Amino acid sequence: MRAPVARLGASLTLLLLTAAPAFASEAEGGPVNLLEPKAGLMFWTLVIFAGLLFILSRYAFKPLFAAVEAREQALEAAIAGAQADRAAAADALAQVKAQLESARTEAQAIVADSRATAEKVRNDLLAQAKQQQEEMIESARRVIDGERAAAVAALRREAVDLAIAGASRVIGQNLDAEGNRRIVESFLASLDGAAGAR
Repeated sequence: MRAPVARLGASLTLLLLTAAPAFASEAEGGPVNLLEPKAGLMFWTLVIFAGLLFILSRYAFKPLFAAVEAREQALEAAIAGAQADRAAAADALAQVKAQLESARTEAQAIVADSRATAEKVRNDLLAQAKQQQEEMIESARRVIDGERAAAVAALRREAVDLAIAGASRVIGQNLDAEGNRRIVESFLASLDGAAGAR
């Protein structure tokens, strides 16, 4: 409240001081030549200038300088804040780039792992299929060998029966079936042994 009253008083004083030379020139009468040096006019001009300078330095310059300084500090703070924001944005951008590169590397690693896993599964499936194939082939060989052995045994039995029948006709007598069978089997075994010795 005190500052506005002081400013109003200073403004009125300034108005009176600036108006004094005008009143003085009207009192003298006649036109005023501004280029003609007059001691009274110079005195009042210097007094008004000194008073105005005193009033302005007392009441106006300090707030003006303070406002200018505050504005300068605010601008410096804004510039510093903008630089800090720019540095923070650069850091954030670098972090985002690093995260993006990390994600890209991780994705490539996942793809490589997936390919390796798929290749392993493929190789495992091929190995299982090959093993099953070999097992099936071995099983088929065993079945074929079993069938062959059964066919050979059946052929032997039939050959024994035929040999016994032929021998019994030749000899004319019928030996007992078990004895006949043993004789022929031993004969055939001796033939197999002779064939193996060759």
